[in-house]
Amino acid sequence: MIEEIVQKQRDYYFEGHTRSLQVRRDTLKKLRKVLLDMHDEIYKAFMLDFNKCEFDVISTEYSLVIQEIDYMLRHLRGFMKPKRVATSLVNVISSGYIYKEPYGVTLVMSPWNYPLQLSMVPVVASLASGNTVVLKPSKYAWNISLVLQKIASNFDPRLFSVVVGGREENQALLNQKFDFIFFTGGDDVGRVVLEKASQHLTPVVLELGGKSPCVVTNDADIDLAAKRITWGKYLNAGQTCVAPDHVYVHESVKDKFISKVIGYIQNFYYQNGTITDDFPSIINDKHVERLVGLIDSSKVVFGGHVNKERRLIEPTIMDNVNLDDAIMKEEIFGPIMPILSFTSIDALIEEFKTQEKPLAFYLFTSNGKEAKRIMDLVSFGGGCINDTIMHLTNDRLPFGGVGRSGMGSYHGKKSFDTFTHEKSVLKKAKIELPLKYPPYTIGKMKFIKWFFKIK
Repeated sequence: MIEEIVQKQRDYYFEGHTRSLQVRRDTLKKLRKVLLDMHDEIYKAFMLDFNKCEFDVISTEYSLVIQEIDYMLRHLRGFMKPKRVATSLVNVISSGYIYKEPYGVTLVMSPWNYPLQLSMVPVVASLASGNTVVLKPSKYAWNISLVLQKIASNFDPRLFSVVVGGREENQALLNQKFDFIFFTGGDDVGRVVLEKASQHLTPVVLELGGKSPCVVTNDADIDLAAKRITWGKYLNAGQTCVAPDHVYVHESVKDKFISKVIGYIQNFYYQNGTITDDFPSIINDKHVERLVGLIDSSKVVFGGHVNKERRLIEPTIMDNVNLDDAIMKEEIFGPIMPILSFTSIDALIEEFKTQEKPLAFYLFTSNGKEAKRIMDLVSFGGGCINDTIMHLTNDRLPFGGVGRSGMGSYHGKKSFDTFTHEKSVLKKAKIELPLKYPPYTIGKMKFIKWFFKIK
């Protein structure tokens, strides 16, 4: 079945059905309408899988997909147009062009934590770029996977198909020859994707993750830092690839920071001392058990309560954490905030150099010059100064990792570029300098050495 889907998409692509501006625009407009018409079904699926409230579905899922569609519709004509570039003296008289060519048949493999956004934004980019798409969502967010399949049912499967299932389907897909693969998920599966893609020399984007640190300096606005870090950490119950994984706070302001965070947790997520009904659930029992194993009760200064029946872990803060603690050995991906203290920012930067490069990095400081210096010295995929997560909402900022946190990026124009091959073409006139043709006389040798400044 999967082999047949891929072959039919390849035939459809080679027949030229996906390439024109009109087809791409019509496809995006139709997708936008389908998404809006299915709002209620999508919302119900999020409630079943995550207990995710409608505001969060709109703000962290819907809005980013619709924004990407609208961006492509506004700019697609210009993106598709061949770009004329300057030529060189050795090619007088000529013209240079860069043609934007679709890759062909693409595979998008998406994770469970933001299953609409992280599925459909790459799908939008691929379709806008003139490709066909096979989407494989994670089985963990099963109800949303079925909704994604229903969304795709509105389109010709030779253009856009969704394959649901688990490891068996993943393996079957990766055994096929695709022209481009876009994967979002953990680094273990990312390695498998890269290995499989290498058998066909298929280009790949890997959006992975890692332990994204947050730093609060002694001159930061502590109240602002606490508010924005609390929001970023506990959004989607911490199941966010760019969430601040752990927080380094200057020793002189740590107690104040913790007190402020506790206040914002109580204000954001509790009513009359009880956790709100719409605080998101952990995706499954396996991840609940994993997170419970990371909590050291002797270091908990707030929260730590678990309701396994509801798959609920209340917002938790752990203080006096060190790098040897279990919670610092893996990406948390849950509503647990470890606090570590520091006294020297330069020593902390040196520590970062010994660690894997994270997907995100967040810095809170009032010193603009120092912020610029730190951002220059620390390697990471993307991040914020005096905020968390919000860099994802700017379609002019490419989103992606570096090193172990991923390769390649997307969002906005970068999405189109990612799913497009830039084909270079030189158009030559009849008139040319005859230097390149033999025989290579003494006169030609003297000229070419002079021209290229070779003594």
